[in-house]
Amino acid sequence: MTEAHMQDTPSTGELDLEERSSLRRIHGLSTELTDITEVEYRQLRLERVVLVGVWTEGSAEQAEASLGELARLAETAGSEVLDGLVQRRSTPDPATYIGSGKVDELGLAVRAAEADTVICDGELSPGQLRQLEERLKVKVIDRTALILDIFAQHARSRDGKAQVELAQLSYLLPRLRGWGETLSRQVGGRAAGGVGIGGRGPGETKIELDRRRIRARMSKLRREIGAMRQVRETQRGSRRRNEVPSVAIVGYTNAGKSSLLNRLTDAGVLVEDALFATLDPTTRKAETPDGRAYTLTDTVGFVRHLPHQLVEAFRSTLEEAAQADLLVHVADGSDALPDDQIAAVRQVLVEIGEEQGGTMPPELLVINKTDLAGDLALARLRHAQPEAVFVSAHDGRGIGKLRQRIAERLPRPEYEVDLLLPYTEGALVARLHDEGEVLAEEHTGDGTRIRARVGPELGVAVLPYAVGPRATAEMPVAAARN
Repeated sequence: MTEAHMQDTPSTGELDLEERSSLRRIHGLSTELTDITEVEYRQLRLERVVLVGVWTEGSAEQAEASLGELARLAETAGSEVLDGLVQRRSTPDPATYIGSGKVDELGLAVRAAEADTVICDGELSPGQLRQLEERLKVKVIDRTALILDIFAQHARSRDGKAQVELAQLSYLLPRLRGWGETLSRQVGGRAAGGVGIGGRGPGETKIELDRRRIRARMSKLRREIGAMRQVRETQRGSRRRNEVPSVAIVGYTNAGKSSLLNRLTDAGVLVEDALFATLDPTTRKAETPDGRAYTLTDTVGFVRHLPHQLVEAFRSTLEEAAQADLLVHVADGSDALPDDQIAAVRQVLVEIGEEQGGTMPPELLVINKTDLAGDLALARLRHAQPEAVFVSAHDGRGIGKLRQRIAERLPRPEYEVDLLLPYTEGALVARLHDEGEVLAEEHTGDGTRIRARVGPELGVAVLPYAVGPRATAEMPVAAARN
């Protein structure tokens, strides 16, 4: 295949983006008929939503930013945001979330905007959900349901779809409700045996049947996810045996993680200016400036108040971050409140570390999108985060420095060896370059003289070719025996 043809061939991410954009609803176009007598006609349009939030802590700017993020989530899910309200309270109202008086005001706003959905910026209890729907007479969903809907739209792989379905069922189970006759008795338990009219017991209600089916489905999904987890663990074990360091890219959603992966490795994964555009982890091989190989994994993005159902369902995916040698934490430098994004991601990382029973790997903070951020905002960030690396995945600014910082933070092989390898052992020379750190190399008449740093497993393989006064070549053997 010629180089020109390879450049014309679209990447996997470009194909995914084309497929995702192939069908879009366009608001404002209508073909609604004026006289429909024989068939029912429904207009295809964007779902019209009104947002509502409760401001319990923080500044007014933070409350507005949270509602603005909810608006972006709603647009990503495929809706049109018409209005937004914020209620100042010390705690959310246990009955209606925003308080009885505010519900009446919200109802007026919904009817004035002709909205059909209300989205709350928080997780509603089943009682709050029922009360709001009864009083507003429109569909009501919360932030958790909205994020789960976006995940369901964007999941592509088998494990991603299974994890999203498990999270949705975990959210749905306590919120099941019966409507009309669905809560009435079914045939009694002994009726099938011919006992009496209608049986002699209340039998099983439909909502109980639904709950049992959901629990059975959740058990099956957990088994499937467990099997997929074993596959990922096998893949990670293979990389560990080959002594290849791993780097996980973590960060807030839409901070540019996939763009950074493409810039560092030419991965060609999907890049879109949307929240939670990519969910499935992607691992690619990368190389440090001094020639050491490592793996780079793009993980699912985080968000403020990340639903605990997602953390539970995506635990096997988040283990990629917990078991990495280095975390590259990507933050959006052009965001109005980047410090809040950094704090939200670190909070989730702490929770994951606690669930894993240990601490998270060391972190390298990367401020992305410097091409979109203003000079004043960047100066403030440089003062607040002096250890961070400032880059732009879009135009490549700062990428060279980032590669160097990653190389400095990666673990180095622990044993130094001095070797003379015959020319017939070209495979070992290649392994030294791929898995170890070659310090010096010279071609002599007797073979290839190499001084390198290696791990225990590779050290055992090259030990027969150790030369010189160095005794460190015997150290990998002791480590391997231990």
